[in-house]
Amino acid sequence: MVYSSGFHPFNGQVSKHFRMLNPDDPYLSSDETQTTISDVLTKEDVDTLKDDWLTDNVWCIQPFANVIAFWEEYLEREYLTQYKHAHIVLLRPSMSFMLIQTDNPLTLKEVLPNFDRISHIFLPLNDNRNPSIAEGGSHWSLLLVSVVDSVAFHYDSLSPSNKEEAVLATKKISELLGKPLRFMDLGESPQQENSSDCGVFVCVQMKHLLLKRLLAVDSSLKVSMSMGGKSIDARAGRKEMLKVIEKFRKEGERRRSRSSSPSKTHSKSPPRID
Repeated sequence: MVYSSGFHPFNGQVSKHFRMLNPDDPYLSSDETQTTISDVLTKEDVDTLKDDWLTDNVWCIQPFANVIAFWEEYLEREYLTQYKHAHIVLLRPSMSFMLIQTDNPLTLKEVLPNFDRISHIFLPLNDNRNPSIAEGGSHWSLLLVSVVDSVAFHYDSLSPSNKEEAVLATKKISELLGKPLRFMDLGESPQQENSSDCGVFVCVQMKHLLLKRLLAVDSSLKVSMSMGGKSIDARAGRKEMLKVIEKFRKEGERRRSRSSSPSKTHSKSPPRID
């Protein structure tokens, strides 16, 4: 869906900051997010999220990988830390890609999280089949592995585009876990209406499945993991993600402003006697 070039969710406030940066410049610093992903979340990454609101740009896969990674870290920091009993992993896009491309997934145990006590694993999947092309591929989907139920659920907003990648990822995770997994391609998942919303769908579905299905329900109860019948507003999803990024940036600016403000200093030495 193409929107008018005059529309902007923040009435130009974000764009004003953008004009001061080059594409490769960090849009967030580690002081602003206090997360590791902030150092690679650049102006280009945020431009991808903002500009695709206006145009159908399918050549945005690698920048959106950084946005998805930032979103995962945001969900971990803002929500998962409040559930100490939860054993859920949000695997980064780079790790998911490496897992699919590796012949023997057991060789990745050193760099992957320890899955011994994990109940669920979220994997953002990309259809890039050429490891030599860093920015290859044109579509994102989401794989959710329920380790406790031995099932892998696949959510594809352009079904069945990424089914082959999802089946392969399920096979590799199964080898890592040392247990068989039943693969379920959920064809009733919400479908996008254009060629540019796949990354947003992944982020929105990840948040919904994490908060509304896994964390909000007693672990002793059964919950449906189907997204059938649920609609996704990609426009609202982009707006929410941009607001989160902008919130971190403004908080960081306020912290830097306070730390750079002149303050009165008092000597620790005793006063001289007159």
